[in-house]
Amino acid sequence: MPARKKGLEKEPSIKEISQLFDVLTEEEKEYLLRNHTIQKFRKNEIIYQEGEKPTGLLCLGSGKVKIFKEGVGGREQIVRMASPPGFIGYRALFAEEIHIATAVVIESCVIFYVAKEVFFKLLESNNKLCMNIMRSFATELGFSRYRTVTLTQKHIRGRLAETLMVLMKEYGYEEDGCTLSIFLSREDLANFSNMTTSNAIRTLSTFVNEKVIAVDGRIIKILDEKKLERISRLG
Repeated sequence: MPARKKGLEKEPSIKEISQLFDVLTEEEKEYLLRNHTIQKFRKNEIIYQEGEKPTGLLCLGSGKVKIFKEGVGGREQIVRMASPPGFIGYRALFAEEIHIATAVVIESCVIFYVAKEVFFKLLESNNKLCMNIMRSFATELGFSRYRTVTLTQKHIRGRLAETLMVLMKEYGYEEDGCTLSIFLSREDLANFSNMTTSNAIRTLSTFVNEKVIAVDGRIIKILDEKKLERISRLG
């Protein structure tokens, strides 16, 4: 996994953040550029909340976002970790339903907002864009089904190992080539792995003792990627 550079040299434009828009005509691209707004969020701010109704498409241009569902006793279940370029909250937009989860910023982000009527007009005029959206839906649905099965069938070690692999694939490494480029609390790691925080802490310690990872606070270094992948695969 190649290292990812920290930060951005310049703020991305909406045309740069997603290949989905590559199929637009020049006229459609200009229409999109004229009819979107830029929203900036700081760490821990809520982008949208469970129960709200979406009014447009949210394109993540930079930063990191967690999407979680509040369960029994107020415990969070993280269902997705989002990174740029990508979209968040679009299931509810297309279903014309309320959001069934909440999106919170974990690293300051830039969101490109496209009003529903603007985006739907583009969909009506461009069949290739519709196909791109459907492929995106299908990819995320496949991943969600995979996670549902593995988080219910794997043991604790396998679940946490898989979470670390998912984070590595989603966010990559820092410039040293081994430090995960995402810094989550033990509680967030647990909530993304469908386990208690105490189990996450114990399992991380086990991985450290086995020299699979190294941990310093929220900083996690992957020392043996092949062994971690094997633990994840065997469950």
